[in-house]
Amino acid sequence: MKAVILAGGLGTRISEESHLKPKPMIEIGGKPILWHIMKIYSHYGINDFVICLGYKGYVIKEYFANYFLHTSDVTFDMAQNRMEVHERHAEPWRVTLIDTGEDTLTGGRLKRVSDHVGNATFCFTYGDGVTDLDIGALLEFHRGHRNKATLTAIQPPGRYGALNLEGAAVRSFLEKPADGWINGGFFVLEPSVFDYIQGDQTSWEEGPLQQLAQEGQLMSYRHAGFWQPMDTLRDKNHLEHLWSTNPPWKIWE
Repeated sequence: MKAVILAGGLGTRISEESHLKPKPMIEIGGKPILWHIMKIYSHYGINDFVICLGYKGYVIKEYFANYFLHTSDVTFDMAQNRMEVHERHAEPWRVTLIDTGEDTLTGGRLKRVSDHVGNATFCFTYGDGVTDLDIGALLEFHRGHRNKATLTAIQPPGRYGALNLEGAAVRSFLEKPADGWINGGFFVLEPSVFDYIQGDQTSWEEGPLQQLAQEGQLMSYRHAGFWQPMDTLRDKNHLEHLWSTNPPWKIWE
């Protein structure tokens, strides 16, 4: 199974760092938050990634181009112009990096990688949030209801728009109530969702998700555990603190 990760946004609310690198490359504990997200998926056996690039996408390309070197013990023999690798620590990942345009919206980015996803069920998420979500249970839930899309619903403080749920079905979206379930990303999707995306200027959240909900094709998997986006410098500092103590999303060994 493949996991598609959005990694092309500007990250304007965390501009203290995003003026130098794309938001998913901002580090938590010395590793990009993108790496943390991939480690979560990898824990559940999902190691084939399609990453949607945009703003400063070359930074992400360079990171993965040098990933093996950065995670291995090596000796450089300058006289012989030779590199000897002593021990390999790299993950068993296959990473496809696709330039989806600097100004493309979220739905458009997903549409642009459709050829790399193929005709199988796939995972999809944003490149700026971590969770202790049981992705195995999420996949089982999606396969059980046989609809086109599943999103992960979570309950954070009331600064986000919420979901109007009827059982597990998503019926509509509500604007920033005091409490309620919200879209936490971490989707499982059937390839037929590409038909709901018109082009580059389609927002995944405002167009396709709304239509899928209206058609009864969007289901929610309720996650009551940890979920934290990295929208601001305050969020980053909070995640750094958690990483130095007992990070709830570190489910891997």
